[in-house]
Amino acid sequence: MAKSSKTAPKRAKPKKAKPVKPQIFNIMMVGQGGRLQFEALTLVASLRHTNPDFKGRVIVAEPQFNHRWDADPRMANHDVRDALQSLGVEIVPFDNQIFGCGYPYGNKIEALKVLPEGEPFLFLDTDTLITGDLSKVPFDFDRPTASMKRENTWPQLELYGPGYNQIWGSLYKKFGLDFESSLDTSYPDEYWRRYLYFNAGFFYYRCPKEFGDRFLEYARAIRDDPPEELVCQEMKPWLDQVALPLTIHSLGGGRVPEVSDMLDHEVTSHYRVLPLLYARERDEVVRVLEEVLAPNKLKKVLKQYEPIRKMVYQQKGLKVRDMFDRTNLPRREQAIRNQIKRAKLWMR
Repeated sequence: MAKSSKTAPKRAKPKKAKPVKPQIFNIMMVGQGGRLQFEALTLVASLRHTNPDFKGRVIVAEPQFNHRWDADPRMANHDVRDALQSLGVEIVPFDNQIFGCGYPYGNKIEALKVLPEGEPFLFLDTDTLITGDLSKVPFDFDRPTASMKRENTWPQLELYGPGYNQIWGSLYKKFGLDFESSLDTSYPDEYWRRYLYFNAGFFYYRCPKEFGDRFLEYARAIRDDPPEELVCQEMKPWLDQVALPLTIHSLGGGRVPEVSDMLDHEVTSHYRVLPLLYARERDEVVRVLEEVLAPNKLKKVLKQYEPIRKMVYQQKGLKVRDMFDRTNLPRREQAIRNQIKRAKLWMR
């Protein structure tokens, strides 16, 4: 049988996937006197250790002494300042106009004004360690979110008082926001996880001015003119965490588990205080912490801070670590704190 003279069509060569261009964004934290300056140095050192090719600006926003403070909040330790600048940090001053020492957590709200308008940013609390590659986090800076590593700290319900629906609903109503679309309906009515609530340890957006203006507007309004459903609710230290989900929801964000899961559990560790880090964080976090703080240049500076000197350099953190089974930790953080305190190893 004669072969056909037709030739088989050539297969198109598969197109090579274009390499994904890493997103460039700025990182901001608040640095001031006391423990925050040492935590900021630890955070930045961990960033440079784990993300040596990070292209964005790293900004430590420093509150300045004015009428809002009863003591100078600036970083007075010149060794810390020099070490931060040697790691490529920009220390940028800002003035508190609204909060100050009456509500120092408001620093993270007011400090956003030091960031360049229109440039994506990631805010991190200083008590955070970067343990992995930030370029692997699928940030969508048009869709903000924040940390889901939280407990049901607010609101605290009173007997015969308003429930979660009434309290959170009154806040959404105050700002003209759609309450129903914020709910996670996989959880039952009046269960705290049903309601949008974040830890403010990290958050991000495409523009710090837009985010900061909205965050400040909501926080001030809640502080100065709260809905009557909040009459029994304590707002210190929770004001930022009450205003944050409203801010995020108003800007088209919400729960973004593909980001929060990575930042909360893989790429960063919001450890809060060093004894808690040793008590409950995974082995990789401890390894990174001790590697990051090993260089003599950093050691000379950071040993001035007692919790780092004792927990890391004198290895008391390992004693704390031996006290806990990380596969069976107490459900409440307070129980972990109490156990460490009984062993006289608590410090911050």
